[in-house]
Amino acid sequence: MYAVIATGGKQYKVSEGDVIRVEKLGVEEGESVTFDQVLAVKDDVLKVGSDVASATVEATVVANGRAKKVIVYRYKPKTGYHKKNGHRQYFTAVRIDKING
Repeated sequence: MYAVIATGGKQYKVSEGDVIRVEKLGVEEGESVTFDQVLAVKDDVLKVGSDVASATVEATVVANGRAKKVIVYRYKPKTGYHKKNGHRQYFTAVRIDKING
């Protein structure tokens, strides 16, 4: 059984027991979170649309952190313009406990 959920502007295909990294949720470690924006659920038959309007996915927060640094380097040739910048994105790791739907 799997479900497709949407959070943080992205879509994730999840099954029970999976650990995924999503955009920062602002929830402490050990707390539970419920994803109510479920796009599809597949058990025996694929359910989408109004069939999954009441479906939810329950998860537990495993960790909060920051991803590896991504270097952003900009330059323009022949002008001497160089700019180096780095970015580390915040994330929340969650373990999928149960798919209700």
